[in-house]
Amino acid sequence: MSHPEAAAATPAQPSPRLRPDKHAAIMAGGRAVFARDGYARASIDAIATASRVSTRTIYKHFADKTALFAAVLINSATQVAAAETALVERHLSTVATAEGVEPALRAFATEWLNDAGDWLIGMPDSAAHRALVAQVRAEAGHLGTEVVSTWWQAGAGRVRVELAEVFARWAERGFLSITDPDRAAVHFSRLVSATPGAPASPITPEERAGWITDGVALFVRGYKP
Repeated sequence: MSHPEAAAATPAQPSPRLRPDKHAAIMAGGRAVFARDGYARASIDAIATASRVSTRTIYKHFADKTALFAAVLINSATQVAAAETALVERHLSTVATAEGVEPALRAFATEWLNDAGDWLIGMPDSAAHRALVAQVRAEAGHLGTEVVSTWWQAGAGRVRVELAEVFARWAERGFLSITDPDRAAVHFSRLVSATPGAPASPITPEERAGWITDGVALFVRGYKP
């Protein structure tokens, strides 16, 4: 079903006629249902029930399930990126010496990751967000490159930019020797999130801390001036 009202709204923004509280409710309900049921099985009826709105309200502001899914993805990515960039600011923005780089990166990575190497485990709805991320990979062809690109820029891409900007400042101050801050941001993320064994293999908090410590040490050593 398609409605002309939906054409005026981008996936990341509510229609001008949709109240902010209704938009927030639909995004939360959509995130819960898509994360639980997956894109293919999720229904507009179930999302309307979870959101405590009518199906008519949803169809009035979102052209179809794909448009709603795209909006939910981008909304969730934006919220998670805001929490992650706040961690970057809290742990990394005040580093004043080269000696402060390694402990700051360890503290940041410790709060950024859970024991299994997943991101922001303590954030509300982080598990649902990770379920949505897995679905993006499965539905990328259906969503289209524009939606996937917008989702990436709103979420993980934004966090990578923030990290790269920190690393560029540190390079300017002589703390690290970095010529490509974007690549350094990828290196750091991969090193600290590395996990032995199969994906989601259980490890203890102590083992996770060890992987973070070793990953940060390798990163600092690799970019040492």
